[in-house]
Amino acid sequence: MSQLRLVPALLGAQVTRFLAARDISVFNWRGRSSGSPATFPGSRGGGGSSYMEEMYFAWLENPQSVHKIRGHHVAQLDPLGILDADLDSFVPSDLITTIDKLAFYDLREADLDKEFQLPTTTFIGGSENTLSLREIIRRLESTYCQHIGLEFMFINDVEQCQWIRQKFETPGVMQFSSEEKRTLLARLVRSMRFEDFLARKWSSEKRFGLEGCEVMIPALKTIIDKSSEMGIENVILGMPHRGRLNVLANVIRKDLEQIFCQFDPKLEAADEGSGDVKYHLGMYHERINRVTNRNITLSLVANPSHLEAVDPVVQGKTKAEQFYRGDAQGKKVMSILVHGDAAFAGQGVVYETFHLSDLPSYTTNGTVHVVVNNQIGFTTDPRMARSSPYPTDVARVVNAPIFHVNADDPEAVIYVCSVAAEWRNTFNKDVVVDLVCYRRRGHNEMDEPMFTQPLMYKQIHRQVPVLKKYADKLIAEGTVTLQEFEEEIAKYDRICEEAYGRSKDKKILHIKHWLDSPWPGFFNMDGEPKSMTCPTTGIPEDVLTHIGNVASSVPLEDFKIHTGLSRILRGRADMIKKRTVDWALAEYMAFGSLLKEGIHVRLSGQDVERGTFSHRHHVLHDQEVDRRTCVPMNHLWPDQAPYTVCNSSLSEYGVLGFELGYAMASPNALVLWEAQFGDFHNTAQCIIDQFISTGQAKWVRHNGIVLLLPHGMEGMGPEHSSARPERFLQMSNDDSDAYPVFTEDFEVSQLYDCNWIVVNCSTPASYFHVLRRQILLPFRKPLIIFTPKSLLRHPEARSSFDQMVSGTSFQRVIPEDGAAAQAPEQVRRLIFCTGKVYYDLVKERSSQGLEEQVAITRLEQISPFPFDLIKQEAERYSGAELVWCQEEHKNMGYYDYISPRFMTILGRTRPIWYVGRDPAAAPATGNRNAHLVSLKKFLDTAFNLQAFEGKTF
Repeated sequence: MSQLRLVPALLGAQVTRFLAARDISVFNWRGRSSGSPATFPGSRGGGGSSYMEEMYFAWLENPQSVHKIRGHHVAQLDPLGILDADLDSFVPSDLITTIDKLAFYDLREADLDKEFQLPTTTFIGGSENTLSLREIIRRLESTYCQHIGLEFMFINDVEQCQWIRQKFETPGVMQFSSEEKRTLLARLVRSMRFEDFLARKWSSEKRFGLEGCEVMIPALKTIIDKSSEMGIENVILGMPHRGRLNVLANVIRKDLEQIFCQFDPKLEAADEGSGDVKYHLGMYHERINRVTNRNITLSLVANPSHLEAVDPVVQGKTKAEQFYRGDAQGKKVMSILVHGDAAFAGQGVVYETFHLSDLPSYTTNGTVHVVVNNQIGFTTDPRMARSSPYPTDVARVVNAPIFHVNADDPEAVIYVCSVAAEWRNTFNKDVVVDLVCYRRRGHNEMDEPMFTQPLMYKQIHRQVPVLKKYADKLIAEGTVTLQEFEEEIAKYDRICEEAYGRSKDKKILHIKHWLDSPWPGFFNMDGEPKSMTCPTTGIPEDVLTHIGNVASSVPLEDFKIHTGLSRILRGRADMIKKRTVDWALAEYMAFGSLLKEGIHVRLSGQDVERGTFSHRHHVLHDQEVDRRTCVPMNHLWPDQAPYTVCNSSLSEYGVLGFELGYAMASPNALVLWEAQFGDFHNTAQCIIDQFISTGQAKWVRHNGIVLLLPHGMEGMGPEHSSARPERFLQMSNDDSDAYPVFTEDFEVSQLYDCNWIVVNCSTPASYFHVLRRQILLPFRKPLIIFTPKSLLRHPEARSSFDQMVSGTSFQRVIPEDGAAAQAPEQVRRLIFCTGKVYYDLVKERSSQGLEEQVAITRLEQISPFPFDLIKQEAERYSGAELVWCQEEHKNMGYYDYISPRFMTILGRTRPIWYVGRDPAAAPATGNRNAHLVSLKKFLDTAFNLQAFEGKTF
């Protein structure tokens, strides 16, 4: 009788509205005085209302029980039969589990055979309008208490809830044809025999097999089949390592010999990077979907061992693919994310990614999430791994329906996956399929799970594999014969053996064969740049002027802007008349000129529309009409590329991952992520370390994402001062001890060989040029820019049009151009620096009257290190003392990076002295006075020409 608890759950909040509209009153069913039960006209035995409505109202009196009166709590979800699927074995008193509990609803056993009118909110009747209570309960149990558990009653949309009910309550809805069953069996054969083959051939190799959840392969194929049927042409997948090789082989259809050769310890790596382990690699493949006979493109995104880190990356790539196809509704491109149960519940980036799902500039119009619920995380029991009943509860925050299903019932799995795909493509919302399964082996094939889960693994060792269970079922019902089943197995085993034979001929591993995001036509046929040159990055003056005029105006009529903004726009117009730009205008001109050239520009991050420091104002807001906005950048030219600027959620990890994925889709876009302050990028450190810094080396994946990180010591405290340049420089791959050969294409070749570019611009013109160079280079590299704060409005931080017009380019080093440069032989000290501190140095030099004795040279590009230009500067001032000055503490900033490189280029014949703040644990002081004292101290040292006399380096 446990099914009786479902009767109230059958009716949701929408029934309240339904009954209220018909003026059906609510009365206290349980509170009635004792006596014989009333009869109702709606039943064959007489009576006025329906028992089901009365029972619903009885339940309604105790709304606290709403989340417990659900069939999924008692559904038979665990294939092992030993765990409570929701970690909660408590049954509230109002959940009827035995006949003697019928009295809770004033029911008797005799009432079970009475027939009652069915409410319009249920579909269990099919074509029937009345059913006996016993049959009602039986059908409800069949729907909600078997191998499928549904969570959807929290969705506050009547249409969506009714849609789900119809899909699962309608009698006979889960009937499969013989052909569908045979296809499912064949897919299970491939899934299981693939794992068996790997286990036989490489028994001592890690492969993170799928044993215990082999049904995931037909599950994913069903989602893809149904989505293809509904018009989807491109599916982008992200998943962890478990089952990845199987997905590559049997879903993406990677050549088996290319998978098998990965296990060969003698396989040599091609000179394409450091590579990655086989169960991290991605793949891109276009093929015909055999079920729908339509073209389908499948992309499995490469990812690191950091579980769930790939989630926002997949979503960003999906969003970009939709954007370039003009697929605003997600009818052509969709994403599938596969998760592990422990990671889905434990990793915060899952929550961050869910909260992007319905934001206008981030939505991918619904994702199908498939949770491989092993009911264990490495060695950790679910009771120690999460506080929520299910690992999937995080999805409830976005009203995503959650379908739990016993993975040892393949037909139930396939039906659920078909409904999930249909849901996504009908409502364009996320949906979760929770495959409750088990892990037949340990965390990996070398691990011993009996140490920590002895009882679970005793049961697993006794567990009959799902393929045998399903094959026996089909053989018993006559759908297939034993001979046909054995032939299917032999056929796939033969395919694997033949591929294994071919794999032995592979001598070199080409990582480029595993590329997840190819850029057709951008590189040559060998995947190399078409040239090693970069055109100049300046633009015609009339283009500068035109962009400046638009940036200084409001393109829409009758659009009332804030008076303070009017003042800013007038200031811009004044600068344009004087042929000068500040930081905001330089950015405007870089973006605008790229848009003119057909390059899509996307700027994302917290508060980027206005700018953290109220300098950008790329989105204007009408002061009198709510939500009326204007983006002048999209009004530059009639045929320009579109510009997207979007404030993000308060997330770094998720949003940076999203923008990285967006930048993967096409090389012909400038994609930028701006941190609110550079200090905050460290909450996205996983994306920086595992994807941006190493992505090309591991996966031959070029990416041109730009990180804008506000940086500068300005007395704002330890969390609003440093973008941690030392971390980016430490991860730069140029060799500090290798003396380079200065060829004609040295500048571009150096950029091509590096893993990313790190710059700290001191002028608006430098910022303008480096943004344009990012697109004009014949390849793509991540670009890290330490952007200014106080320099945004510094009167000296201006650039002339002359530094930006046609024929000009980015200057990696800006040499001294004042009095010291006129007589370099008389210069006693040459100070090298980068960024904002230059202005402090110039001011101090002027106050001490040392313009002729001290030269100041700026490094605009720090990494890759401009060896050639530094050598020229050092030789030009051959008699001068060399100093590196920075405002950061000595153990931070740039000194540890530049020092050995200076030694290399100088042949260790001259020292490069350090001037700056002393080593410290925190990046900046929180005391304004202490900040000014330390600033004065190192500026005094910088211009004390006797500071290093008698010292050894």
